[in-house]
Amino acid sequence: MSVRRLAEDTLQPEGFAFDRARSAEARVWIGKYPSDRQWSAVIPLLMLAQEQEGWVTRAAIEHVAEVLDMPLIRVMEVATFYTQFQLQPVGTMAHVQVCGTTPCMLRGAEDLKAVCRRKINEQPFAPNAEGTLSWEEVECQGACVNAPMVMIGPDTYEDLTPERLEEIIDAFEAGHGGRIAPGPQIDRIRSAPASGLTTLLDVAEDTASAQDAGSGPDARAPEPGSEEAGKGRAKSAGKAPPRAKAPSPTEAIAATASEVRPRPRRRGKGVDSGNPTMKLAATASGRAEKPRRRSELTGSESPAASAKARSAPGRPASPLATTEPTATGNEPGDKASAAPPTGRGAASDPVVKPASATGVAAQGSRTRDNVVGGADDAASPDRPRAKQGTSDAGRPAAMERPGEPDDLKLISGVGPKLEEKLNGLGIYTFDQIARWKKAEREWVDGYLSFKGRIERDDWVRQAKALAKGGVDEYARVFGKKPR
Repeated sequence: MSVRRLAEDTLQPEGFAFDRARSAEARVWIGKYPSDRQWSAVIPLLMLAQEQEGWVTRAAIEHVAEVLDMPLIRVMEVATFYTQFQLQPVGTMAHVQVCGTTPCMLRGAEDLKAVCRRKINEQPFAPNAEGTLSWEEVECQGACVNAPMVMIGPDTYEDLTPERLEEIIDAFEAGHGGRIAPGPQIDRIRSAPASGLTTLLDVAEDTASAQDAGSGPDARAPEPGSEEAGKGRAKSAGKAPPRAKAPSPTEAIAATASEVRPRPRRRGKGVDSGNPTMKLAATASGRAEKPRRRSELTGSESPAASAKARSAPGRPASPLATTEPTATGNEPGDKASAAPPTGRGAASDPVVKPASATGVAAQGSRTRDNVVGGADDAASPDRPRAKQGTSDAGRPAAMERPGEPDDLKLISGVGPKLEEKLNGLGIYTFDQIARWKKAEREWVDGYLSFKGRIERDDWVRQAKALAKGGVDEYARVFGKKPR
């Protein structure tokens, strides 16, 4: 461990106070903890202070201690322990953190550090002559597959070459850092193989891959059974076949039980009712319908249609919440989840555990993964169908698709899937969302089954900032760039 001390008194400002935006955000963080546990907000508040000043000053530490009614020494301990807090002044335009851990080192991190020494300063943490840039070497920042990489502010820039890092540094020094797209700096989709996809090629239609369906945020998977869908299957036909899918737990139990010789009961005839394996097999074999495999959901039947069929009238309700597989997007936590089998005997089937035993929400609840729509919301974006019980009262006014629609994904909480659904309602611009009144917000919230998400994420305020001045205005209002 290295000794970390506060900057010299000559560099320390006289005082500190959160600006209006960060003061509101600090109150939100403090409100997340009980009244006797609000010291837990010390790290978020110190991070807010660093975002505002660029580094953590003595005055900021004292102010956080006062806000949380916390002993000054305890706040000082936190600030000097965690290396994420900068205790010395850093570049006003950018502080470049170069990852030097093994994967990045093997992929050229030493060359990136040489660029920083040449263009910024020979010594780490020392700003350049203008005071606009500084750099340091840090430990792993979690983008090993895209090594080498650097971090500037909250953003990472990956798959770097020395030449590309020079361009990024020049852009930040000129005040145009916001124009550099974070993430991979080569033709790669997030952390996918740089040479292209190598797995899950048989479900490309389900994932609506931008490479197969066309570029841009409006790319969608072709309709099942259409000519485009046939082309997609033909394209993947010449590639390596996917691995065989393992049997489901129910099928495995039934297969195992079929090999067990039934034991006769002591009294009467038939299978021993006390044999749990045989009971599971008998229950599994008596089902009206076997669990559907993912491979059966290709061709003429889409996952949305299959989910709708499982929830058709006349079918018994499953004791588990159903989740429609969705395309992955920029929302953290998006995962595909298959619906459990339903049919005769499902309620008493020991394989299908109750919701309390499996940790899955009861039917009718909405998880974060299926919050963007389920089986009842399978209408195409071009012809949206209102959900059952949803009237048109309060529905936002739609518009024709403009030549260059706004990137609605800049709004926190909106991913590619949700942007597609909003476009399907005729919503293409920030200005449309910024003009939503309460009735319109409630209609969209009910249509998408969000349960207050639009209000919690403050879509209207975000949209107003983006409509007024784009990313720069958003950063001014919220203190950070949209993700």
